[in-house]
Amino acid sequence: MQVIIPLAGFGTRLRPQTFSKPKPLINVAGKPVLAHILDKLIELDDLEDVIFIVGYLGEQIEAYVRQNYTFKSHFREQKQLLGQAHAIDLARDLIHGPILIIFVDTIFEADLSDLEEMKSDGAIFCKRVEDPRRFGVVELGKDGYVTRYIEKPETVENDLATIGLYYLQDGQRLMQAVHQLIEEDHQTKGEYYLADALQIMIDQGAKLEARTVKVWQDCGKPETVLATNRYLLDNGAGNVQEGHLNGALVIPPVYVAPTAVIERSVIGPYVTIADGCHVQDTVISDSIIDSEATVKGLVLKNSLIGRAARLCGSNKTVNVGDSSVVDWADD
Repeated sequence: MQVIIPLAGFGTRLRPQTFSKPKPLINVAGKPVLAHILDKLIELDDLEDVIFIVGYLGEQIEAYVRQNYTFKSHFREQKQLLGQAHAIDLARDLIHGPILIIFVDTIFEADLSDLEEMKSDGAIFCKRVEDPRRFGVVELGKDGYVTRYIEKPETVENDLATIGLYYLQDGQRLMQAVHQLIEEDHQTKGEYYLADALQIMIDQGAKLEARTVKVWQDCGKPETVLATNRYLLDNGAGNVQEGHLNGALVIPPVYVAPTAVIERSVIGPYVTIADGCHVQDTVISDSIIDSEATVKGLVLKNSLIGRAARLCGSNKTVNVGDSSVVDWADD
């Protein structure tokens, strides 16, 4: 099985974090969002290769993958952000069999072990939501297969929201639908959407299942990144033994990297402190402190602190990017 991961967006909703690093490298519960996804893939017995569609700061993605993973990988640059289907089309010449498409905003819990055994043409992974009106949803026919994809429906009866995970038994069949979409210049709000390509396949007779998942965590906005951090720490990613703790009180669940130094501080619950951080005389809860950051004399909650940032001073809730220097000592 081949995997396509489109991740060329700018991540504007996560600025200032994404000014200097791509969204998939945001640290959540001790490792980048991308790593949480890739670690699921390496468990697959039939993984052939992974195709990354990169864009802004894509060289950081490639460097991280090559340094940390040994599976066969390809990197294609999406120079024009013309939509999901356009991104997938960049992998056309590499695809020859079953494919799994994963959008990098998605942290999920799903069984992928039996995909190639399914009798249908593929699956759209979904989660039931109370209010589907801000999501894309699928509509099912009497036979249980997907008949229509609806983007941000006006009503709530179709509650199967798509989570950004798709499996197709015949990858080339999808590529043909994508090619048709682009050739006919069928755009939605100025972009070529994967949903429209899948609709072409459905209209041509493809039988696609709607497979539901119990867990779907989004990593597209600061508040959802923190929510995902809480979920992962609650479900096995936390630790309290690692890191250099000097007069520190740790309230689980937290993740403290082995090279972090914590002095005279209260950490937790729901805190991630990455490699090389120095935290002193500080109280932190429900926050993520990225690598090499220094935080002194603060009370932090619901905060994202970027890589190599330095903060000293007062009681704040903050979201600062990489290499920032903030000092409230004179307030």
